[in-house]
Amino acid sequence: MLRPVLSLGVMPLANALLDPNDLSRAEPRYPLDLVFCPRCTLVQITETVPPDALFREYLYFSSFSDTMLNHAKTLVDRLTAARGLNGRSLVIEIGSNDGYLLQYFAARGIPVLGIEPAENVAAVANSRGIPTRCAFFGRELAATLRGEGRGADVLLANNVLAHVADLNGVVEGIGHLLNAGGLAVIEVPYLRDMIDRCEFDTIYHEHLCYFSVTALQRLFERHSLVLADAERIPVHGGSLRLSVAHAADAGAGGRVAELLAEESAWGVDRLEAYAAFGHRAVEIKTSLVALMTALKQRGCRLAAYGAAAKGTVLLNYCRIGADVLDFVADRSPYKQGRLVPGVRVPISPPSRLIEERPDYTLLLSWNLIDEVLQQQAEYRRLGGQFIVPIPDVRIV
Repeated sequence: MLRPVLSLGVMPLANALLDPNDLSRAEPRYPLDLVFCPRCTLVQITETVPPDALFREYLYFSSFSDTMLNHAKTLVDRLTAARGLNGRSLVIEIGSNDGYLLQYFAARGIPVLGIEPAENVAAVANSRGIPTRCAFFGRELAATLRGEGRGADVLLANNVLAHVADLNGVVEGIGHLLNAGGLAVIEVPYLRDMIDRCEFDTIYHEHLCYFSVTALQRLFERHSLVLADAERIPVHGGSLRLSVAHAADAGAGGRVAELLAEESAWGVDRLEAYAAFGHRAVEIKTSLVALMTALKQRGCRLAAYGAAAKGTVLLNYCRIGADVLDFVADRSPYKQGRLVPGVRVPISPPSRLIEERPDYTLLLSWNLIDEVLQQQAEYRRLGGQFIVPIPDVRIV
């Protein structure tokens, strides 16, 4: 029986940014409830939105984050050296976005193939010279690629598994597409970090599942794959980087055993580990709303930074809208001129922070805090301050 952990209410789709010409149309909204399965330890949401509604047109482009670009290049350097990749290798990435990662392999002369379901994003990748197939990945596409003589020496899937309803189909496809002796490198947000840091705003309809090493090991074992290594990395507020191979090619690494033991002690299979999460989310909401209300009553000008999915969740959960915020600043020109779903706050270029100098700016993309504070040094020099909501409400 699934056990409830947290209800965020009825929410719009987090990345369905609004065109000003479409404001008369009703926004689709769906329940957003987090639950826990004591039997398999998987934490998941209860509502599955059709993938076409979520991903066929997508407004998140990884290339607009310096943090993600640096993260990608570091990984490429590491894998190229460790795996001896060259012009005879093939690197395939599932959920390749605009080619932000594969571009670094391609620059080294290593053949690549991206798989990206968002038509607009895949078109951008192809225009940049990164071969990208616009499709959803699963066992059928893996079989098609195998039939074309394409197998992966390295297969990447960063921030993909949480987005798919047919987990078994995707993992089966990974196993089928991965060459003998090949390596799949998979990154997922880490359940423990989400719970321990109360990152409730990372819960949205695109993220169907929230993974522990315990749940992932069981998933891969069902498809004769071995979780050969696992490491904790700081990206996205805390993630896991997993190394996965065919059972014949590798055994479980020491870090996997360590993390499994840590999770057991933490209580990954017990509801008690999750019980305080919902209470802390309410406390953060109460503190943030109280602070924003007090600042507004004092006559302060307020804005926000980062029209990310987590920002949509936070603003809608806390009911912070255009009556409180003048605008949300974001670097992506694909988002500028649109409005945040639900609360309908307009999205503007970051230059507006300097032009209008709001007294306080709510940092919605708190996971990129170092990058944003560096980029907005001039705004801060002029007296602007940022409000950071997670894991505790504070002003910097």
